Amino acid sequence: MTLDPQQLGESRADLAQTLKTLRKRAGWTQTRLAQRCNMSQTKVSNIESGKLTPALVDVELILRALDAPTSLVTEVMALARMANTEWKDDWSSRRRGLDKRQNELAGFEKSATEFRYFLPTMITGLLATPEYVRASIAGVPGDHGKTVAKKLERQAVLYDRSKQFTFILTEQAVRWPLVPPDALAIQMDRLASLTRLPNVRIGVIPIGPVVMPGPLNVFTIYDDRIATVETSTGVMVFRDHRDVSAYLDEFATFERHALFGEQARERLSEWSIAFTRQRE
Repeated sequence: MTLDPQQLGESRADLAQTLKTLRKRAGWTQTRLAQRCNMSQTKVSNIESGKLTPALVDVELILRALDAPTSLVTEVMALARMANTEWKDDWSSRRRGLDKRQNELAGFEKSATEFRYFLPTMITGLLATPEYVRASIAGVPGDHGKTVAKKLERQAVLYDRSKQFTFILTEQAVRWPLVPPDALAIQMDRLASLTRLPNVRIGVIPIGPVVMPGPLNVFTIYDDRIATVETSTGVMVFRDHRDVSAYLDEFATFERHALFGEQARERLSEWSIAFTRQRE
């Protein structure tokens, strides 16, 4: 299904109105529908008013209870999937200020306890040195001082022992020459040191063995509730459990190919030494 960013905002209201219309056409009250779907009447009311975006499983229950025709089920389920997806385009983020985006990410990090990051292209700000952070936003308009400060401030979450982090990076991401060789060697040393935190796992996937499927996008999973997927023009935010589960499965596949612990530190040390020698 093609997701039009404009439709993503409109689909929530459309879904609410569609479900309400279907219930009324069936001649049912909210209470009767709630009982058939094993929901509270308040939940049904909030869904129909647009205050609550229903998960796909909730929409399926409602459509089944109302005995909706197959053709309509397909249409409404497509609408429900769009309603459970959010689009954050880069242009809007830049207009609001890069540091505001950092506040949004900090909000995700505050509410979750288990984090999974798949990084096929470059190192995330949570793991980055100050020089790497500055280089990563060098071509983006805005107040770089505030953004760098916010990114570095967010790194404190790694030391919260109540939270668990797993980062998986490809060799390409680790070795991408975003900064000079000596600075990149320092960045690799930082990655190696962070692997010693008891609540942080950093895995690297070396170039060599066949890994399928091939990596497509940077993505992050917060608990098992939200998955964010980065594209070249923005970020998709998925909240439906089926979408999140699909990314959990993909992450598990990459995790099986990654080196962790001492093996990861050894590989990072090899790469760091190689870049240090380039300086000599």
